[in-house]
Amino acid sequence: MNVEDMRTFVEVADTGGVSAAARRLGVPKSMVSRQLHRLEAKLGVQLLARTTRGASLTEAGATFRDHAASVCAEIDAAREMIVPMGDLRGLLRIAAPLSFGPTHFAPVFIEMAKRHPNLRIHISFSDHAVDLATDGFDCAIRLGRSEHPGLNSHRVGLIFGKVVASPAYIEEHGSPETLEELVSNHVALTQGDEAWQLIDGDKVVSIKPIGRFRADNGIALVAAALEGLGVAILPTGLISHHLALGTLVPVLTDFPVPEAGIDVVCLHSKYAARKIQVLTEMLSESFDHSPVSGAPFEQSLAVAGSNRAIDK
Repeated sequence: MNVEDMRTFVEVADTGGVSAAARRLGVPKSMVSRQLHRLEAKLGVQLLARTTRGASLTEAGATFRDHAASVCAEIDAAREMIVPMGDLRGLLRIAAPLSFGPTHFAPVFIEMAKRHPNLRIHISFSDHAVDLATDGFDCAIRLGRSEHPGLNSHRVGLIFGKVVASPAYIEEHGSPETLEELVSNHVALTQGDEAWQLIDGDKVVSIKPIGRFRADNGIALVAAALEGLGVAILPTGLISHHLALGTLVPVLTDFPVPEAGIDVVCLHSKYAARKIQVLTEMLSESFDHSPVSGAPFEQSLAVAGSNRAIDK
């Protein structure tokens, strides 16, 4: 029985259709269809019920899917054990945040591709939450202070933020001096309904300022802050230039933003994919050996908002 046929079947089962599986695998739909027909002919059963809207598992297909996925995982693990340690193969699918992905993480992905020419790397940059299993990602990079229940997680760096506003906003509305004043007299730029977390003395407190402008992307919030629309918690990795120029200035400096983390997360599996381990090591090395400012991999990134996780 052809292992690649089983792998293709698992992709179709997980994505719910031939077209989606073909896009994920990077192959023509005709090839996916041929592999499915060949597998069903070999087994002598129908695994998928095909309709114009996609494909759903038959009873036999639902039973076979978990066994096929397990076989593919075992073969991948065995292949990684016997190939040279520097040789990574197959496909690595990564979900990364849009706000930092192209500038801070993409160089690591590119370097990984250069070091491992037999490895295919597919990256999705987005600031919306993704589900690793449903959306078919091998791993994701998450920014924030949230825990990651049900997932393997490895921290590769720390991130920081500042509460800022533009000089124009401060001139018109004043600079908030206390948390109560921020909530009562000022408007905020937010990523959603989440509370802001700030350090007050020796404890972390949560506040919920009035949000006038919301966006799920840190770069958009930077633009709004520059236009004087409100006060924002923004990543120093995105605003260091504006802080240096004075087009954004720190406020509420007595209430710093707690540090957060950069985490690589993946699904639990008894077969730890070496390609994810290698990516994690490269990201850790990049952040460990970079100065706090003035480098492509600033440790002074931050969550543009509160403790919102980028991926799910």
